[in-house]
Amino acid sequence: MEYAENIPSSDNTAKKKRAVANYPLFTFICSLIVAFALMLAVRTLALSIHGVKGDGLAPLYQNGDRLLINRCSYGLRIEGNGILPYSRLMRQPVQKGDIVAFNAPKGFPEGICIARCKAVPGDTIRVEEGALIVPGLKTCAKTDYYWLEAINQQNPLDSRYMGFIPEHDIIGRVVTVLYNRNNSSLP
Repeated sequence: MEYAENIPSSDNTAKKKRAVANYPLFTFICSLIVAFALMLAVRTLALSIHGVKGDGLAPLYQNGDRLLINRCSYGLRIEGNGILPYSRLMRQPVQKGDIVAFNAPKGFPEGICIARCKAVPGDTIRVEEGALIVPGLKTCAKTDYYWLEAINQQNPLDSRYMGFIPEHDIIGRVVTVLYNRNNSSLP
C-alpha cells in the first residue's frame, strides 16, 4: 500500500513565494488607500485650507497666506442639500471677535470670504457711513444671523455689502496662518 505524502508540488511552492512577495506591496497599497480616505475625511469634516488673494484682509493676513480653518469649531455642519435638513451637531455659538470663514450668500460672487464677527443673534446694530455702532436700529434677529465685518475696512466683502450672514453659510473659524506662498511680500 502506498501512502500519499502531503508535499506541495513545485508549482504550489512558487505560487506561495509570489503571494508572500506581493504581501508587502498589498499592505503598502492598502495603507495608502486608508491614509488617503482619512485625509479626505479630515479635510472635508474637520479642517480646510484657504488661500488669501490680494490685500483685502491686511494687515492681519497678507497676500499668499494659507489659512487653516477649523470646520468643527461651531459644530459639525450638515449641509442639508439632500435627505437631511441643515443642522450642526454639537453646536457652538459664534463669538464676537471670532474671525470666521463663510460662503458668500446667493446673489454674490461664489467663494469663501473671511471676516470678523461684530454682532451675534439678538444684538441690535446701527450702521452709519459704513461704520458699525452697537446698539442701534437693525437687528440680527433672534437666531441664525451674524454681522461680519472685513478686517480691512476697504474690503467690501462683508455684511456692510452683503447684509446679515446666516449661520448655514458659516464654514468655521480661522485658526492660524499655515504658511505664505508669496515670498515677494516678505521683508
